[in-house]
Amino acid sequence: MVFTIPTSLFLVRMFVIQHDCGHGSFFRHRPANDWLGRVIGVLTFTPYDYWRQTHAMHHAGAGNLDRRGVGDVHTLTVSEYWALSGLRRAGYRVYRNMFFLLFIGSFALFVVYQRLPIGLMRSGAKPWVSTMGTNLAIVAIGAGLIVTFGFGAWLAVQAAVSLSAGAVGVWLFYVQHQFPDTYWAASDEWDFEKVALTGSSHYDLPGVLRWFSGNIGVHHVHHLASRIPFYRLRQVVLDYPELYQQGHLTIRQSLGLFRLTLWDEDRSKLISFRDAAVRV
Repeated sequence: MVFTIPTSLFLVRMFVIQHDCGHGSFFRHRPANDWLGRVIGVLTFTPYDYWRQTHAMHHAGAGNLDRRGVGDVHTLTVSEYWALSGLRRAGYRVYRNMFFLLFIGSFALFVVYQRLPIGLMRSGAKPWVSTMGTNLAIVAIGAGLIVTFGFGAWLAVQAAVSLSAGAVGVWLFYVQHQFPDTYWAASDEWDFEKVALTGSSHYDLPGVLRWFSGNIGVHHVHHLASRIPFYRLRQVVLDYPELYQQGHLTIRQSLGLFRLTLWDEDRSKLISFRDAAVRV
Protein backbone atom coordinates (compact mmCIF):
# COMPACT_ATOMS: atom_id res chain seq x y z
CA MET A 1 0.00 0.00 0.00
CA VAL A 2 3.06 2.23 0.18
CA PHE A 3 2.62 3.00 -3.52
CA THR A 4 -1.02 4.11 -3.19
CA ILE A 5 -0.34 7.86 -3.31
CA PRO A 6 2.10 7.90 -6.27
CA THR A 7 -0.13 5.44 -8.15
CA SER A 8 -3.18 7.61 -7.48
CA LEU A 9 -1.37 10.73 -8.63
CA PHE A 10 -0.19 8.96 -11.77
CA LEU A 11 -3.81 7.97 -12.46
CA VAL A 12 -4.76 11.65 -12.16
CA ARG A 13 -2.13 12.45 -14.81
CA MET A 14 -3.57 9.71 -17.02
CA PHE A 15 -7.00 11.30 -16.65
CA VAL A 16 -5.58 14.65 -17.78
CA ILE A 17 -4.15 12.95 -20.88
CA GLN A 18 -7.55 11.38 -21.51
CA HIS A 19 -9.04 14.85 -21.03
CA ASP A 20 -6.72 16.32 -23.68
CA CYS A 21 -7.60 13.47 -26.03
CA GLY A 22 -11.24 14.46 -25.61
CA HIS A 23 -10.38 17.98 -26.74
CA GLY A 24 -8.36 16.64 -29.67
CA SER A 25 -5.21 18.30 -28.35
CA PHE A 26 -2.91 15.44 -27.34
CA PHE A 27 -2.29 14.15 -30.87
CA ARG A 28 -2.82 15.87 -34.20
CA HIS A 29 -5.22 13.25 -35.50
CA ARG A 30 -8.65 12.55 -34.01
CA PRO A 31 -8.51 8.71 -34.24
CA ALA A 32 -5.25 8.64 -32.26
CA ASN A 33 -6.77 10.87 -29.59
CA ASP A 34 -9.96 8.83 -29.43
CA TRP A 35 -8.35 5.41 -29.14
CA LEU A 36 -5.84 6.47 -26.52
CA GLY A 37 -8.68 8.16 -24.63
CA ARG A 38 -10.75 4.97 -24.73
CA VAL A 39 -7.86 2.87 -23.41
CA ILE A 40 -7.13 5.29 -20.57
CA GLY A 41 -10.86 5.47 -19.82
CA VAL A 42 -10.75 1.83 -18.72
CA LEU A 43 -8.06 2.68 -16.15
CA THR A 44 -9.89 5.80 -14.92
CA PHE A 45 -13.34 4.12 -14.91
CA THR A 46 -14.47 6.93 -17.24
CA PRO A 47 -16.16 5.93 -20.52
CA TYR A 48 -14.33 8.14 -22.97
CA ASP A 49 -16.92 8.88 -25.68
CA TYR A 50 -19.71 9.38 -23.15
CA TRP A 51 -17.52 11.61 -20.99
CA ARG A 52 -16.34 13.61 -24.04
CA GLN A 53 -19.92 14.55 -24.85
CA THR A 54 -20.78 15.61 -21.31
CA HIS A 55 -17.49 17.48 -20.96
CA ALA A 56 -18.20 19.42 -24.15
CA MET A 57 -21.50 20.43 -22.55
CA HIS A 58 -19.57 21.60 -19.50
CA HIS A 59 -17.35 23.85 -21.62
CA ALA A 60 -20.34 25.21 -23.54
CA GLY A 61 -22.29 26.07 -20.38
CA ALA A 62 -19.71 26.73 -17.65
CA GLY A 63 -20.75 29.71 -15.56
CA ASN A 64 -24.23 29.80 -17.12
CA LEU A 65 -26.89 29.84 -14.39
CA ASP A 66 -29.46 28.49 -16.86
CA ARG A 67 -27.34 25.50 -17.92
CA ARG A 68 -26.20 24.04 -14.61
CA GLY A 69 -26.18 20.34 -13.87
CA VAL A 70 -23.92 18.74 -16.49
CA GLY A 71 -20.26 18.17 -15.71
CA ASP A 72 -20.14 20.55 -12.77
CA VAL A 73 -20.39 20.67 -8.98
CA HIS A 74 -24.08 21.32 -8.36
CA THR A 75 -24.44 24.87 -7.04
CA LEU A 76 -27.62 26.61 -5.92
CA THR A 77 -28.29 30.32 -5.74
CA VAL A 78 -29.20 31.80 -2.37
CA SER A 79 -32.82 32.28 -3.40
CA GLU A 80 -33.06 28.71 -4.72
CA TYR A 81 -31.63 27.37 -1.47
CA TRP A 82 -34.10 29.21 0.76
CA ALA A 83 -36.99 28.14 -1.50
CA LEU A 84 -36.26 24.47 -0.71
CA SER A 85 -37.96 22.52 2.07
CA GLY A 86 -35.99 22.01 5.26
CA LEU A 87 -35.24 18.39 4.31
CA ARG A 88 -33.93 19.31 0.86
CA ARG A 89 -31.80 22.10 2.30
CA ALA A 90 -30.28 19.54 4.67
CA GLY A 91 -29.60 17.25 1.71
CA TYR A 92 -27.84 20.02 -0.17
CA ARG A 93 -25.71 20.80 2.88
CA VAL A 94 -24.66 17.14 3.07
CA TYR A 95 -23.84 17.14 -0.66
CA ARG A 96 -21.65 20.25 -0.29
CA ASN A 97 -19.78 18.82 2.70
CA MET A 98 -16.05 18.44 1.95
CA PHE A 99 -15.82 14.80 3.05
CA PHE A 100 -18.93 13.85 1.09
CA LEU A 101 -17.74 15.48 -2.14
CA LEU A 102 -14.18 14.18 -1.99
CA PHE A 103 -14.85 10.60 -0.99
CA ILE A 104 -18.50 9.55 -1.24
CA GLY A 105 -19.16 11.83 -4.20
CA SER A 106 -16.05 10.80 -6.11
CA PHE A 107 -16.77 7.10 -5.46
CA ALA A 108 -20.34 7.53 -6.68
CA LEU A 109 -19.17 9.37 -9.81
CA PHE A 110 -16.34 7.12 -10.96
CA VAL A 111 -17.53 3.71 -9.68
CA VAL A 112 -21.33 3.94 -9.93
CA TYR A 113 -22.62 6.92 -11.93
CA GLN A 114 -20.43 6.42 -15.00
CA ARG A 115 -21.48 2.80 -15.47
CA LEU A 116 -24.51 4.10 -17.38
CA PRO A 117 -24.75 7.02 -19.84
CA ILE A 118 -26.78 9.11 -17.41
CA GLY A 119 -27.91 12.34 -19.05
CA LEU A 120 -27.40 10.89 -22.53
CA MET A 121 -29.48 7.74 -22.28
CA ARG A 122 -31.66 8.83 -25.20
CA SER A 123 -28.84 10.28 -27.30
CA GLY A 124 -28.29 7.31 -29.57
CA ALA A 125 -26.09 4.25 -29.40
CA LYS A 126 -22.67 5.86 -28.94
CA PRO A 127 -22.96 6.72 -25.21
CA TRP A 128 -24.24 3.20 -24.54
CA VAL A 129 -21.46 1.57 -26.54
CA SER A 130 -18.94 3.75 -24.69
CA THR A 131 -20.19 2.93 -21.21
CA MET A 132 -20.90 -0.76 -21.79
CA GLY A 133 -17.62 -1.31 -23.65
CA THR A 134 -15.69 0.35 -20.83
CA ASN A 135 -17.59 -1.70 -18.25
CA LEU A 136 -16.73 -4.95 -20.01
CA ALA A 137 -13.05 -4.02 -20.23
CA ILE A 138 -13.00 -3.09 -16.52
CA VAL A 139 -14.58 -6.42 -15.60
CA ALA A 140 -12.15 -8.36 -17.82
CA ILE A 141 -9.07 -6.68 -16.36
CA GLY A 142 -10.43 -6.94 -12.82
CA ALA A 143 -11.16 -10.64 -13.28
CA GLY A 144 -7.62 -11.23 -14.52
CA LEU A 145 -6.14 -9.44 -11.53
CA ILE A 146 -8.39 -11.33 -9.10
CA VAL A 147 -7.36 -14.67 -10.59
CA THR A 148 -3.69 -13.66 -10.37
CA PHE A 149 -3.54 -11.96 -6.96
CA GLY A 150 -6.77 -12.91 -5.19
CA PHE A 151 -9.95 -10.95 -4.52
CA GLY A 152 -8.83 -9.43 -1.21
CA ALA A 153 -5.57 -8.05 -2.59
CA TRP A 154 -7.28 -6.69 -5.71
CA LEU A 155 -10.07 -5.02 -3.71
CA ALA A 156 -7.67 -3.43 -1.22
CA VAL A 157 -5.44 -1.93 -3.92
CA GLN A 158 -8.29 -0.91 -6.24
CA ALA A 159 -10.31 0.73 -3.47
CA ALA A 160 -7.33 2.65 -2.08
CA VAL A 161 -6.21 3.92 -5.48
CA SER A 162 -9.72 4.73 -6.74
CA LEU A 163 -10.68 6.63 -3.59
CA SER A 164 -7.41 8.57 -3.49
CA ALA A 165 -7.32 9.44 -7.20
CA GLY A 166 -11.04 10.28 -7.20
CA ALA A 167 -10.66 12.62 -4.23
CA VAL A 168 -7.73 14.42 -5.88
CA GLY A 169 -9.64 14.71 -9.15
CA VAL A 170 -12.76 16.12 -7.52
CA TRP A 171 -10.66 18.54 -5.46
CA LEU A 172 -8.91 19.86 -8.58
CA PHE A 173 -12.19 20.28 -10.43
CA TYR A 174 -13.76 22.00 -7.43
CA VAL A 175 -10.95 24.53 -7.05
CA GLN A 176 -11.02 25.24 -10.78
CA HIS A 177 -14.52 26.70 -10.62
CA GLN A 178 -15.57 27.21 -6.99
CA PHE A 179 -13.65 30.24 -5.73
CA PRO A 180 -14.72 33.66 -4.38
CA ASP A 181 -14.49 35.74 -7.55
CA THR A 182 -15.68 33.17 -10.04
CA TYR A 183 -18.21 34.16 -12.70
CA TRP A 184 -21.82 33.05 -13.16
CA ALA A 185 -24.49 34.75 -15.24
CA ALA A 186 -27.85 34.09 -16.84
CA SER A 187 -27.88 33.16 -20.52
CA ASP A 188 -28.67 36.68 -21.73
CA GLU A 189 -25.56 38.06 -19.98
CA TRP A 190 -23.25 35.06 -20.37
CA ASP A 191 -20.01 35.76 -22.22
CA PHE A 192 -17.62 33.01 -23.32
CA GLU A 193 -14.35 34.91 -22.93
CA LYS A 194 -15.34 36.42 -19.60
CA VAL A 195 -16.46 33.08 -18.16
CA ALA A 196 -13.25 31.44 -19.37
CA LEU A 197 -10.92 34.03 -17.84
CA THR A 198 -12.83 34.85 -14.66
CA GLY A 199 -14.98 31.75 -14.14
CA SER A 200 -11.99 29.40 -13.97
CA SER A 201 -9.02 29.69 -11.66
CA HIS A 202 -5.25 29.50 -12.02
CA TYR A 203 -4.39 26.93 -9.36
CA ASP A 204 -0.65 27.50 -8.97
CA LEU A 205 0.76 24.23 -7.65
CA PRO A 206 4.34 23.20 -6.79
CA GLY A 207 6.30 21.64 -9.65
CA VAL A 208 5.80 17.98 -8.80
CA LEU A 209 2.04 18.47 -8.36
CA ARG A 210 1.89 20.41 -11.62
CA TRP A 211 3.41 17.37 -13.33
CA PHE A 212 0.99 14.87 -11.81
CA SER A 213 -1.99 17.16 -12.50
CA GLY A 214 -0.87 17.89 -16.04
CA ASN A 215 -0.95 21.68 -15.51
CA ILE A 216 -4.75 21.49 -15.43
CA GLY A 217 -4.61 24.13 -12.69
CA VAL A 218 -4.05 26.65 -15.50
CA HIS A 219 -7.73 26.21 -16.05
CA HIS A 220 -8.70 29.68 -17.20
CA VAL A 221 -6.39 29.36 -20.22
CA HIS A 222 -7.73 25.88 -20.89
CA HIS A 223 -11.31 27.16 -20.99
CA LEU A 224 -10.29 30.03 -23.23
CA ALA A 225 -8.43 27.80 -25.71
CA SER A 226 -9.09 24.12 -25.06
CA ARG A 227 -6.93 22.96 -27.98
CA ILE A 228 -3.76 24.04 -26.16
CA PRO A 229 -2.22 20.77 -24.90
CA PHE A 230 -1.67 20.47 -21.17
CA TYR A 231 2.12 20.46 -21.52
CA ARG A 232 2.03 24.02 -22.96
CA LEU A 233 -0.41 25.62 -20.50
CA ARG A 234 2.25 26.59 -17.95
CA GLN A 235 4.27 28.40 -20.60
CA VAL A 236 1.26 30.50 -21.58
CA VAL A 237 0.91 32.05 -18.12
CA LEU A 238 4.67 32.55 -17.89
CA ASP A 239 4.66 34.42 -21.20
CA TYR A 240 1.65 36.56 -20.24
CA PRO A 241 1.92 37.87 -16.64
CA GLU A 242 -1.63 39.22 -16.70
CA LEU A 243 -2.89 35.68 -17.20
CA TYR A 244 -0.63 34.41 -14.42
CA GLN A 245 -2.33 36.70 -11.91
CA GLN A 246 -5.87 36.16 -13.18
CA GLY A 247 -7.80 33.94 -10.76
CA HIS A 248 -4.53 33.03 -9.03
CA LEU A 249 -4.82 30.56 -6.12
CA THR A 250 -2.19 28.85 -4.01
CA ILE A 251 -2.71 25.63 -2.07
CA ARG A 252 -3.01 27.61 1.16
CA GLN A 253 -5.61 29.95 -0.33
CA SER A 254 -7.61 27.01 -1.68
CA LEU A 255 -8.05 25.22 1.65
CA GLY A 256 -11.04 27.31 2.72
CA LEU A 257 -12.95 27.11 -0.56
CA PHE A 258 -15.31 24.38 0.61
CA ARG A 259 -17.02 26.99 2.77
CA LEU A 260 -18.31 28.58 -0.44
CA THR A 261 -21.54 26.82 -1.23
CA LEU A 262 -24.11 29.25 -2.65
CA TRP A 263 -24.18 31.79 -5.47
CA ASP A 264 -25.28 35.23 -4.27
CA GLU A 265 -26.90 36.81 -7.31
CA ASP A 266 -27.07 40.22 -5.64
CA ARG A 267 -23.33 40.39 -4.99
CA SER A 268 -22.25 38.14 -7.89
CA LYS A 269 -20.05 35.92 -5.75
CA LEU A 270 -20.00 32.60 -3.96
CA ILE A 271 -20.78 32.74 -0.25
CA SER A 272 -21.03 30.30 2.65
CA PHE A 273 -24.14 28.92 4.34
CA ARG A 274 -23.31 31.14 7.32
CA ASP A 275 -23.19 34.27 5.15
CA ALA A 276 -26.49 33.30 3.55
CA ALA A 277 -28.12 32.89 6.98
CA VAL A 278 -26.89 36.33 8.09
CA ARG A 279 -28.45 37.94 5.00
CA VAL A 280 -31.92 36.46 5.63
